[in-house]
Parts: sequence; C-alpha cells; structure tokens
Amino acid sequence: MSFFLPKLASKKDIDAVIKNVAEKVLVLRFGRDEDGVCMQLDEILSKTNHDLSNMASIYLVDVDKVPIYTRYFDISYIPSTVFFFNGQHMKVDYGSPDHTKFVGSFKTKQDFMDLIEVIYRGAMRGKLIVQSPIDPRNIPKYDLLYHGI
Repeated sequence: MSFFLPKLASKKDIDAVIKNVAEKVLVLRFGRDEDGVCMQLDEILSKTNHDLSNMASIYLVDVDKVPIYTRYFDISYIPSTVFFFNGQHMKVDYGSPDHTKFVGSFKTKQDFMDLIEVIYRGAMRGKLIVQSPIDPRNIPKYDLLYHGI
C-alpha cells in the first residue's frame, strides 16, 4: 500500500515539505517499506489519505535514507509517525513519556482519523501539544531507549 503515498528521500525534500505544507497537518511516517508493521500502518494511512485530504498531507520517509532526521527525532522503533502544522512540530500526549511521535501502528483507521482531527483543531487554536483521543489500550507500549548516554 505504500506505493499510494508520496515518499521523501532526502533532507532537502523533508525540509521543503515541512516549510511548504500550510494549514494542514503534515504526517511523516518514518520506517521501511518492507517492514511488516510499517506495511500495516501504510495501509491505514493510504486508506485515510483521501478522507483527510482537507486536513492532512501524508508522506513516507525511509529511515535509512534520511539518517539526520532519524537521529533528530530519536527514531529507535519503526514505524514512528511525526506531526507538523505550518512548520511547527506538533506534540501529542499519548500517556507515554514521549510526546514527540507516535510509535507503532494505529489499531484502526478511526484512531488515526480522530488523532488528525484533534491535532488539526488544536493547531488551528494555536496549541503546540494536544491530548490524544485514542483509547490508551490502542496505544502500543514501549520503553524509551537513549542512545549514547
């Protein structure tokens, strides 16, 4: 399903998208096309892409092609999904220690759509962090890994 979504293959491409996507939530999925969980997430992203086209732009980023952003966002687990709005990194309180990204796949299409709507509405009101609408049972649990500390 990942072939339905645009891919960003360089830092320059990512920088341009972050800068140029306006008045929409920018969704960057960091992962690998051949990874099973990434494929599961890509299916959800591609199925919701049309429905969310007025609120979000969705792009795929291969972690191996853009190591600078992989390090910058501390992508230790894939897939990891990062959100922006008008060039501003949007944070989401999932009830986990890390508010900078969603790690893993969404359980349902509706979970992803609800999250985008909450981020969009919060961003339109000037918020930089929003509360996740996703049921905590549907949020993957993981331990934070700190490399090089």
